[in-house]
Amino acid sequence: MIDLCARGDVPDGGAIRIAPDGERESLVVVREGETIAAYVNRCPHFRILLDVGRGIRTFRNHVLCANHYAAFRFADGLCVEGPCLGASLERVAIAVDGDRIGLA
Repeated sequence: MIDLCARGDVPDGGAIRIAPDGERESLVVVREGETIAAYVNRCPHFRILLDVGRGIRTFRNHVLCANHYAAFRFADGLCVEGPCLGASLERVAIAVDGDRIGLA
């Protein structure tokens, strides 16, 4: 397992951006209670960074694209609002080992 962060680093109902060592793309790690997921930090609309240098923004358990405010569900990365409706973020396989979150 390639270590990413501690569970406590990801606020419940929030998200953080992580750039794993040796990886080309940054990730967005989201948490809703005990459920944790990770996605590639790219919007499927124009394939640009979700945060575009502004930090990851969330609203009601959705990740928002900073460029056009498309809303992606934490649970499955599906876009439920915005110009890429029905598209999904690219999910990344993670593992949780105790308090640590890592790439599977």
